[in-house]
Order: sequence, then C-alpha cells, then structure tokens
Amino acid sequence: MSEHSMPLQDLPCLSPRGSVLSQARRTCKRRSRGCLGEGLEMECTPTELIQQWSPLHKHQRLASKGKENDGGQFVLARRSRRKREAASSDVSWDHLPDELLLRVLFYVPLKDLLRMSTVCQRWRRIALDESLWHSVDLEGLTHTGPALQQVLKTGVRMLRCPRSFVEELHFTGTGPLQIVVMDLSSSIIPTASLESIMCHCRQLEYLSLEGLQLSDNIVSSLSKNPNLLQLNLSGCSGFSAAALGDMLASCSSVEQLNIAWCDFSNDHVKSVVGCVSARLTHLNLSGYREGLTLDDVKILVTRCPHIQTLDLSDSTLLMADCFPVLKPLADLLHLSLSRCYHIHLAALTDLDTTFPGLSLLDAFGIVSGSHLSSLKKEMPRVAINSRPFSGVARPTPASGPLAHFMWGRKCRLRVQQ
Repeated sequence: MSEHSMPLQDLPCLSPRGSVLSQARRTCKRRSRGCLGEGLEMECTPTELIQQWSPLHKHQRLASKGKENDGGQFVLARRSRRKREAASSDVSWDHLPDELLLRVLFYVPLKDLLRMSTVCQRWRRIALDESLWHSVDLEGLTHTGPALQQVLKTGVRMLRCPRSFVEELHFTGTGPLQIVVMDLSSSIIPTASLESIMCHCRQLEYLSLEGLQLSDNIVSSLSKNPNLLQLNLSGCSGFSAAALGDMLASCSSVEQLNIAWCDFSNDHVKSVVGCVSARLTHLNLSGYREGLTLDDVKILVTRCPHIQTLDLSDSTLLMADCFPVLKPLADLLHLSLSRCYHIHLAALTDLDTTFPGLSLLDAFGIVSGSHLSSLKKEMPRVAINSRPFSGVARPTPASGPLAHFMWGRKCRLRVQQ
C-alpha cells in the first residue's frame, strides 16, 4: 500500500448501496496503485469519489427533459410519444391521401387546376388525373394548340372546342384516345393536325366537324368508330366519294347525319343515299340543288324507312311527284323543302293527309305572306316555318342558355367560367 493512502472506512449512510460502495473502493484502490495516483494525492472520501466517477443516474437525465441545451451543455433526449402525437395532429396537405385530394380538386376551375399542377410532382400527377379531365370546354381560348395538346393527353372523354384557332399540332400519343363526344365546329385547324387527332379516335359517339377542311385519311379514320351515333359534317370538303361511302357503310349505328352544303358532286350524293345506315332517323341532305334527283330520294326511302326528320332544302330538281315517293316514311315528323321552287303551293295543302304524323314543315322561299296564313289555316296541327335553322346532329344552338352544352351535356372544366 502506498504511504500516502489511507484505509477506507465504512459509512453507515451508504450501507444500503453496498455494491456501489464496494465498486468505489475497488476503483479507488486501482487508482491509488498508479493509474491515477497523481490525481489522488489528497485524502478523499467515498462519497466524493462516487460523485466524481460514477455515471449519471436516471433521475438526472429525466430532469433535463425540455431543457436539452440549457447551460451550454448538449444533451440528447427523446421526446415523449404523447408530445410527438400532439405535434403530428395538425392537418397538412402532404398528409392527405390522393383520393381526398382528387375530391377537393374536382371543384377547382380549369386555370387554377393548371396552376396547381406546377407545385410539385405529386400535385402534378393528381391535378392531371383523367378523372378530373372528363369533360373540357376550350372555347374562348386565344392559343388553343398547346392547351389542346395537353388536354388530349389527360384522357378527356368530352371535348368542346368550337370556333377556335389551333396552331400546328401533331398529337404523338401511342394509344387510342378516350374521346366519346367532340365538337370542333367552325374551327381553324390544319388538316394535318386534325389527321393526327382523328387517327387515334376509336370510341366516338357524337362528333361535329362542321365547316372544316377534311381529307380521305380523316374520313377513313371515322370508319374506325363503330359506335358513332351522331355525325355533323355540314359544310365540309376535301374528301372523295369513295372514302365517304366506305365510312358510312362502316358506321352502321349512325342515327343522325348532317351532311348539308358540302363540296359534293353527284357521286358524293349517291354515296350518301346508297351507303347510309338503315338505322338513320334524322338526315340533313340540303344544298345540292341539281345534285339530288328523284331516283336518289327513292333509294334513300327504301334504305332508311324510319326517318323522322328529313331536310331536302335547295333541291331544285324536286317537284310535287316526290311526295308519293316519301309517303312510305310513316314516322316522318319534320320535313324541310325550303327553296325547292318547282314544288307548287297547292301540292303542300295535302301534306297533313299524306303524312299523318307530320308536325313541322319548312317551306321558306315557297310560302310567304298571305299564302302562309292560308296554309296554316288549312293545316292547323302543322307548325310551318317555325324553325329557320336545322338542328340535325348539331351539338349546340347558336345562342341561348344551352350555348355552352354539347348534345345536352355540359362540360365541367371551362376556360371562361
């Protein structure tokens, strides 16, 4: 034993913790033998040794909770579960599931939805989900090309884009589009751009391309839509009679067809009457002056006996002898013979007898003034010259509360709310 060391004495106050005291004694002896001899040259008690060398007790660590860095001493401490749960109870957009975010974004306007798609990748994925882009109205958009390109990629099913200017657009999608209802009436769109869209359409049921420049490729693409019910090609041009006939023969479900005032020859007219669907109920074949003959009308009546609305206006070759030909149309409700100048006024007075179900008669240019009044008296149950514009297969009226609808359907997302 070193000459400076002194024997240890038992302390009564530490007797319950004998194990700790013994450990302190052994530690003190080892240090006194040379390991820490220089630091223990002075006499020290076991209590002092315990406080100096023993590890911190558990109650000392608990006392530092909530004061981790007070006094400049860095302390690691775990936050209690209760505090963690309280901190995480606040609602955050990042914690909401995709299904709930989709429900919220369902009520967001189109422009705001596009802005939200630029926030982050997750919001872009949710904001461009096809369930939000089911129906889109782009009417009134200045530069429609980029927006139309983006909308086509979202899986839109109803697309309304009439009277729009579409720049060069080449849709490069690999799969077929999901469009069922589409209105591009009176738009300015390059034929090549329209081809890139139509060649991806397979599910069309309602389509209006009124006033557009078409091509044989576009018309051939229409033949790949067997569920087509209403087709409006009024005022179109740029396609052959053969392509038109093949398309009408393939689209055997067409019920309404508006093919008036197209750039047609006699061959085009014969393709229409010879290939149109037998299920046809509404047909607008006006504007062909000398291109439509009585023989064409005979073929049409034989092929389509269930016609309810028939517009043969501006067919200058038709005369009163066409009425016996039309008589087999037992379901005829609306007949338009405007500007058929070779049909005499006297021949019109018997139409209510020839067609018992007739309720609408258009005879603009044939009957006017006092003659119109007398004709209305002779046929009181027939409304004469009450509809100046044809509504066959047209998506929307020119004006009124339904001007922003398509075939009675309203688009959810609109550029101008």
